[in-house]
Amino acid sequence: MKALPVGDRALLVEVSGGEEAAALHAELLRRRAAGELRVREIVPAARTVLLDGLDEPAGRLAAQLPHWELPPLPPRKDDAVHIPVRYDGPDLADVAALWGVAVEEVPRIHAAAEFRVAFCGFAPGFGYLTGLPARYDVPRRSTPRTSVPAGSVALAGPYTGVYPRSSPGGWQLIGTTDTVLWDHARVPAALLAPGTLVRFVPEVTK
Repeated sequence: MKALPVGDRALLVEVSGGEEAAALHAELLRRRAAGELRVREIVPAARTVLLDGLDEPAGRLAAQLPHWELPPLPPRKDDAVHIPVRYDGPDLADVAALWGVAVEEVPRIHAAAEFRVAFCGFAPGFGYLTGLPARYDVPRRSTPRTSVPAGSVALAGPYTGVYPRSSPGGWQLIGTTDTVLWDHARVPAALLAPGTLVRFVPEVTK
């Protein structure tokens, strides 16, 4: 773990990977809730966590953090967000070939996993979900699409994501959902946040 001050009241913490970033994020949230840490924002990413608006000099916390012992992620509760999905994506056959399975096995494998939002980014409401075993990592498409429809369920590297709006993208598209990921009229507007558990529920395609 490496903590780098960003000005006087912000800190960027670099860790070894996604699991450690998730564990650090959970511990920082716990300490803030317990009043042990006063910070305005805690923003996780793939291998970093940003603390912005610290109520103490960043250098002081930077010196302490490498000595923290991070507890494992708390047990998962049965409070996952369920996202209905039609496994009808145009890259379904390509993903099946990359996985070395029949096309009909892709929905079964994907829907059997329990996902956690590792971090958010790219577009408002877009969560990077982890949960599939490493053997199911897939590359991005060699040629990105100029337009990916909103609601597309997609894979890239170790992540699953759902496009909250139409945009260009190079992820492998395996399905679609009608679930609204970002709604200005909803509080909070984003359905997914870092740490949220997600299950994909197959819908029968007609």
